[in-house]
Amino acid sequence: MLNNLAAISFAALTGVAVMFQVALACGAPWGELTLGGKYRGRLPGFVRIVPIVSAALLTGFAVIVLAHAGLAFANMTAISNRLIWVVVAYCVAGTFANFVTPSRREQMLWFPIVALMLVSSTIVAVG
Repeated sequence: MLNNLAAISFAALTGVAVMFQVALACGAPWGELTLGGKYRGRLPGFVRIVPIVSAALLTGFAVIVLAHAGLAFANMTAISNRLIWVVVAYCVAGTFANFVTPSRREQMLWFPIVALMLVSSTIVAVG
């Protein structure tokens, strides 16, 4: 039960992050909430590849977590047994990065979200 709740929580939090990344790639003026707050307003065109890659990566992570929990993508269960630890490691790195970011607004938004993603992915990994 806890494993399923954690997987669904991870997928929901990831969905929020993916929507944010897609919005950034489409020109939303939220640059100060990402990449250490380096860009105010809209990200420059060449930088918008970063949120596109992030959105794709995060979507893949949600698939891995849901597969590992046995909630979806049954054909990926075997590979998810290994890749779940990549997801956990990414969340560790993301939690640290969002804790030390020079952008206070980015930290206030993303640190709690990524920390919850870390907790939920770890529960799924060990569950």
